[in-house]
Amino acid sequence: MTTPTAHTPHPAAAPAAPSIALITGGSRGLGRAAALHLARAGWDIVLTYQSRSDLARAVVADIQALGRTALALPLDTARTAAFPALAASLPALLRGTFGRDRLDALVNNAGTGIDAAFLETTEAQFDQMMAVHLKGVFFLTQALVPLLADGARILNVSSGLTRFTFPGKAAYAMMKGGIEVLTRYLAQELGPRGIRVNVLAPGAIATDFGGGVVRDDPQVHAAIAGCTALGRVGEADDIGGAVAALLAPGSAWINGQRIEASGGMRL
Repeated sequence: MTTPTAHTPHPAAAPAAPSIALITGGSRGLGRAAALHLARAGWDIVLTYQSRSDLARAVVADIQALGRTALALPLDTARTAAFPALAASLPALLRGTFGRDRLDALVNNAGTGIDAAFLETTEAQFDQMMAVHLKGVFFLTQALVPLLADGARILNVSSGLTRFTFPGKAAYAMMKGGIEVLTRYLAQELGPRGIRVNVLAPGAIATDFGGGVVRDDPQVHAAIAGCTALGRVGEADDIGGAVAALLAPGSAWINGQRIEASGGMRL
């Protein structure tokens, strides 16, 4: 007779640590919406802000109320000289706050607008757009890629203005077009590490961006709704949801792509 062999049950696998996303410009507008949507999806968040520490603290509190962990850091994304110090200090900050020293996603969202006709755009305005939207994104990503885990995600925020045009947006849209090209190159060069890189292009969104004109000017609001297939202006939550979807595991085979979230604007 064969004696039954006792089997020792395998110990339960330790739960995976929550993923960590760094979102630039995460204290308001689209960045805030992205942070909250990701927190609801189980992410922990590092957000940067330029000047409004009070708004950043409020977002951190909102994330903590959702049961997630958050950290807010001051950063002017136009000042590339600050990036090496940020990259050097970040591993210790991540370990102290989240118990890990690697990021799982980088969302390059921070930015500011401009409303100046091509013939009236000054060199100073052009340089500011380049510093924030192109040079800053290029070199911040370069500084932070060594801190990304293999298999991480990068999501760059562009604009629907790279596909359709509005007067006064040439310099801004030009920089965003550069970001769309950069996205494809990053996807190719970082592919061996399993890092996927995409670009999200929002349409006109009712936030305080650009002085809040889309949100607050009834004529602009009506005009945009009238040229959008879904018949309304976008809200920050529309973009926050898109960010969370593009960083989710189910989107892991989307890479090097431009995804527009405009409600079907100027089709």
